[in-house]
Amino acid sequence: MEGLRDTAIEAAIEAGQAILEIYHSGDFDVTTKGDDSPLTKADLASHDVIMRHLEPTGIPVLSEEGRDMPFAERSAWSELWIVDPIDGTKEFIKRNGEFTVNIALARHGEPVLGVIYVPVTGELYVGVAGQGAHKAIWPAGASQDVSTVMAGADVLPMPKGGRPYTAVASRSHMSPETEAFIANLREEHGEVALISKGSSLKLCMVAEGKADCYPRFAPTMEWDTAAGQAICMAAGFDVVDQNTGETMRYNREQLLNAWFLVR
Repeated sequence: MEGLRDTAIEAAIEAGQAILEIYHSGDFDVTTKGDDSPLTKADLASHDVIMRHLEPTGIPVLSEEGRDMPFAERSAWSELWIVDPIDGTKEFIKRNGEFTVNIALARHGEPVLGVIYVPVTGELYVGVAGQGAHKAIWPAGASQDVSTVMAGADVLPMPKGGRPYTAVASRSHMSPETEAFIANLREEHGEVALISKGSSLKLCMVAEGKADCYPRFAPTMEWDTAAGQAICMAAGFDVVDQNTGETMRYNREQLLNAWFLVR
C-alpha cells in the first residue's frame, strides 16, 4: 500500500504542476461537456499526467475524463483507481484557488487510499485505511522526496480548540434541505458556525478537524468524493449514503452519488 500511496502522491503533485502552468498562463481553452460542465486544457493535461503514473500499477482507472466506461466492464473490477484530474473546474476558471487533484484507490467498493492536492496552496491530504490520515505542505514545483514530506506531515484530525460546533455549508446559497439540517444542528448544539470551501476541500475540512460535519444535498459523482471519503475514513469519520444509511460505496452502476453526510 505504501508504494501505491507514493505513486498517487507523485501523480497528484506532477499533475498539480501541469495545472498551475496553465492556471498562471490564463489560457484555459474552456469548452463545455455533454452535461454542460466546463472542461479546460488543464483538466486534460492533469488527466494525462495521472494516467502516466497510474497505468504501470496495472490497476484500472475510472476518471471523470473517461466516464463512458461501461458498467459491464467495471463490475468485474475488485480494485480500481478513481480520479478527478481537477475537482472544481469552475473554481479553477474563477481563479480562486479552491480546486484540487483527487486520486483514490477503492477495493471491493471501499475507498482505502485517498490523495487530495491543492496546487495553489501546496496543501496535500493523504489517507490510508488502517494507517490514518495526514496533511503536509508540498509547494508546486518543489523538489522533495515523498517519504521525507510524509514523515513531517501532521496527523489528522488536528485539535479542535475552543471553536463552536461547525458545519461545512455555503453561507449564501443553502438549499432548503441544508437550511433544515442546520436548524436541527442549532437545536442540538446551540451555536453552529458555518464554513464554506470549494471542491473536495469540504470533506478535507472535516478530516482536518476544522468542521464537525458536512451535509451534501446536491449532486456529486464518485470521482468528486472517493479521495475525500478515504481521507475522512482514515481520520476516523464516516460518509453516510442517505439512500442506504450506510457508508457510501464505489464503482456502482450509477456513478451519481446519493445525498450524503460526512460526520
